[in-house]
This record gives sequence, structure tokens and C-alpha cells, in this order.
Amino acid sequence: MAVSFHVRSNSFPSRSHPQAAHVSEQLARLRSSEEGETSTSSSSSICQRIDNIQELHESLDKLICLPVTQQALAQEQNKKTVEQLLDGSLRILDLCNISKDGLSEMKESLMEIQSILRRKRSELSGEVKKYLASRKAGKKTFQKVQKSLKVAHVEDKKEESLAVFGEAEAVTVALFDSFFRYISGSKTCGKWSVVSKLMNKKKVTCEAQANEFTMVESEFQSEKTLKMEDVQILESFIQDLDDRLESLSKA
Repeated sequence: MAVSFHVRSNSFPSRSHPQAAHVSEQLARLRSSEEGETSTSSSSSICQRIDNIQELHESLDKLICLPVTQQALAQEQNKKTVEQLLDGSLRILDLCNISKDGLSEMKESLMEIQSILRRKRSELSGEVKKYLASRKAGKKTFQKVQKSLKVAHVEDKKEESLAVFGEAEAVTVALFDSFFRYISGSKTCGKWSVVSKLMNKKKVTCEAQANEFTMVESEFQSEKTLKMEDVQILESFIQDLDDRLESLSKA
């Protein structure tokens, strides 16, 4: 997601350029896969989408590094566009860090709960309350971030060839919107609806979601039904998500 600039020319690589065409194909696949999903996400689909977004950003880095792109970005008339690209890159990095911080806090609590389950269940109540309080605070943080998710309109940019950058930011922000909803167990949207919503194109219908997070949270409400295996599965899934987000933040 790093963006660097050193240059001299006046046009971005057209979509006929092999790298630009490759980015457009990746965006088309991301839109297609989103449209093919049901209204509820799964752990595997969330992980796959993170991986696909990482690959997209790696391709964008290659596109930005092309001499013709570097030359265009150095033009004074493209100064605002360069600032937008940098702002978008920093925004995505912030979203990665916010996500990782939330996951890290949950993982630490789950590890402590596993330790207690191996010793004395009588000590479990206090730690469960801490976890649930942490979950509640995390949900509020994620919901607050979701409300701030906005993407610059691609149609506002004069250069048609710049559309891929705006679209890439849109699909990335849409991923985090779904990611926060998944972790919170709140309502989730499918069929490319999140991007449409972010681009102010249409209203969307969302449905409630049940997953690893909500299942363990439900078990915590009645500690006698809490299973070590479910806690371990959730902790492992959180670690997997954390690793993938770390890779995305470095893409």
C-alpha cells in the first residue's frame, strides 16, 4: 500500500497496459465474487477476501511504479490526485491497525480464559465478564469507524484511467465494513451492496449474522455450556485473521 512519486509525463497508463488491465481484471473478479455471495459471510470467505484484497494492492503497487504512472503523478495538475491516493493509503493502513488492535485484545482474553478452563472453572466468571466488556467496547469502536467510512467518488476524477485507484479503495473499504460487521456479529450486507452504499448509488438490505464470535459470546452468557474447543477455534481464527491483516498492511 506504499505510494512513492518521482516523475515527468502527462498521462496515466491506459487500461490497455498489461498491468492496468490486470488490476481491472482483479477488480472485476472481486465484484463478481461479492455478487455471488449470500447476505451472510463465513470465516473462509472473509479470509479469502482479505487475501484477494492483498493481491490487488500488490498489483496496484506495480502499477504505481510504472515510469508512465510516476511521470503523470509528478504533474502539477495531478497534485490533488496524489494527495487523495496518499490519504487513501493511510486510511487503509489505519483500518488494518484498528482491526488488529481489536483482535489482539480479544485474543489475549481468550488465552486467559483457556488457561482458567484448564485450572478452575470457579475463577472463570470474572474473566468472562472482562471479555464481554471488551467485546462491547470493541463493537462500539468498530461501529464508530464504520460510520466514518467514505470513499472519494471515482466519477469526480477527470482521468478515466484513475478509476481503478478509486475502485480499489472502495472494495478495500467495503471489505473492512464487512469485517467489522462480522466480528461484531451485527447485520451484514452482500452482493456488492456495501460498495454501492459507499458510492451512494442505492440503498441496501442487510441481515443479522451468526458466526464464531457470536457463538462463543452466547456460550459465555451461560458459562456451564462453554466449551474449551470452541474457545480454541475462535482464538485460532483470530490469529489467522491477524496474520492476514498484517500481510495486507505490508502489501
